[in-house]
Amino acid sequence: MSTKRDYYEILVVAKSASQDEIKKAYRKVAMQFHPDRNPNNKEAEDKFKEAAEAYEVLSDPDKRAQYDRFGHAGMNGNRGGGYGGGGMNMDDIFSNFGDIFGSDDIFGSFFGGGGGRGGGNRRGRGTRGSNLRVKIRLTYEEIAKGANKKIKVKKYVPCQHCGGLGAKDKNAFQSCNTCGGSGQVRKVTQTFLGQMQTVTTCPTCHGEGQIITSKCGHCKGEGRMYGEEMVSIDIPAGVQEGMQLSMSGKGNAGERGGAPGDLLILIEEEPHPELQRDGLNVAYDLHISFPDAVYGTSLEVPTIDGKAKIKIPAGTQSGKIFRLKGKGFPSVNSYEKGDQLIHVNVWTPQTVSAEEKAMLDKLQASDNFKPNPEKSEKGFFEKVRDIFS
Repeated sequence: MSTKRDYYEILVVAKSASQDEIKKAYRKVAMQFHPDRNPNNKEAEDKFKEAAEAYEVLSDPDKRAQYDRFGHAGMNGNRGGGYGGGGMNMDDIFSNFGDIFGSDDIFGSFFGGGGGRGGGNRRGRGTRGSNLRVKIRLTYEEIAKGANKKIKVKKYVPCQHCGGLGAKDKNAFQSCNTCGGSGQVRKVTQTFLGQMQTVTTCPTCHGEGQIITSKCGHCKGEGRMYGEEMVSIDIPAGVQEGMQLSMSGKGNAGERGGAPGDLLILIEEEPHPELQRDGLNVAYDLHISFPDAVYGTSLEVPTIDGKAKIKIPAGTQSGKIFRLKGKGFPSVNSYEKGDQLIHVNVWTPQTVSAEEKAMLDKLQASDNFKPNPEKSEKGFFEKVRDIFS
């Protein structure tokens, strides 16, 4: 069982909180547990990382929707959860979220605002690559069992000629004259509290601390080129239409060695020719003849993973619902598994011959063939209520 705390609890916000409220809440918690305020305090550092993890998920609408639906289990494969577990270090947090405090904030020089601790980028590292979104279409069988899909993704990849540096060679760099190699510039302003120092990202080197003196002739200094990559995607069993998965670092490569973006995978379901999905359950309409309904019979019905034989008892009424336990879809977030529901329909001929009409006339006169709801089974709504109760 997960021991992780709820992300909304960590930031002390309601689940209905707006993005602006979440940003303000993260800023407040991060300032409280910031390493500069709590030197050599491991507990404060862990809480600082924990808050960054929560903010990374809740500030992203797609990840937040997935977290709201599946909790921490829905974050498997996401970057969410990486900070507290050691997946990213403090520099990575300042790199991604350092501007949360604002470049003109009086706390900027203390709390990494607008370029503190390397500003928006770590020294010598370019901008982060953008995310990519792809669609994966799955059959019912693939959804039920899980699947591995290999797809070619067209995207920006690191330049093979310069290794992603953007420079002709590793010596084609020099320290930025504007910031002296720190990646940030300091500004002293006079306020009613006295002199206050703020820190902003260097406008010349954009926080990298160095500039390229001779650009790579292939990527023109970007450190990346447009290409393609074969990506292997593991799809967990039980996913649903519209669900989105995430693969960290499989998006566009960043400029000049910057961290790559994520690959977002949108799930689509291939319609089944005979079955219909209803959450974890599978529905099937079975049509039988009137004689089979009277005498009873055994029939094969399609399921997600093949065929199943069922017995139709004598005297089965139209609307009868049979259940095949465990023949539905597994839950992506638990050990629960759905069922297959078989809805029986007694087929009524639309035209009859003269001989058939004569037989039906005799049956119509028989009291045994007249509807008698009191002796019949439960009504349709009672059956449905019993199935889902």
